[in-house]
Amino acid sequence: MGGLSIWHWIIVGGVVFVLFGGKFKISDVMGDVAKGIKAFKKGMSEDDDLASSAKSLDLDRQDNRAIEAEKSAENHNL
Repeated sequence: MGGLSIWHWIIVGGVVFVLFGGKFKISDVMGDVAKGIKAFKKGMSEDDDLASSAKSLDLDRQDNRAIEAEKSAENHNL
């Protein structure tokens, strides 16, 4: 029990390989994570822009309906 078993060495070797070598280096992985976060934030801001433009269109439509209702009420009063 005092020494390290084969499984300990396999795990240590795997960690060293992931950190310092191979195709999946930590710097590459972190760069990909950062790109993903930026893309997510950009998508969220685009959703906010679409939602705000949709709200403005709804407000414009409501204003137009109110104006049309006032005009039709004036026409009926004449």
